[in-house]
Amino acid sequence: MRKAVFVVGAVALLAQPVMASPIGIWEIEMRDSRYNVEMCGDGTQLCGTLIWLGNGADNAENLPYLNTLMIDHASPVAPGQWKGDLHIYGQTAGGTITQASEDQITLQGCVLGIICKTYQMYRYVE
Repeated sequence: MRKAVFVVGAVALLAQPVMASPIGIWEIEMRDSRYNVEMCGDGTQLCGTLIWLGNGADNAENLPYLNTLMIDHASPVAPGQWKGDLHIYGQTAGGTITQASEDQITLQGCVLGIICKTYQMYRYVE
């Protein structure tokens, strides 16, 4: 019986799709900012730096945030999911970053645990 449970469990693990790495350039759903996402810290944490502003977001109010961290050393909590601080244009929120697919990341940031906002990011390909 134990052997059968092990085999079923192993097959279930093998059947799960392997997610592509989150490393790369991602564009926010409004298409006005792009981020370089990379592994950082101990190599398992996720960082995302604002590297491009455009389509109206490239204004005096937002330019000071260029080349700063948006995803700040988020730690893994599950496969394809990290938790940490999100810095969004001067505001800091506790956040969850979930890689929904090879080409989509969902960011959810909450301030005081009650005011939450969700953003979609899509892998940017020139």
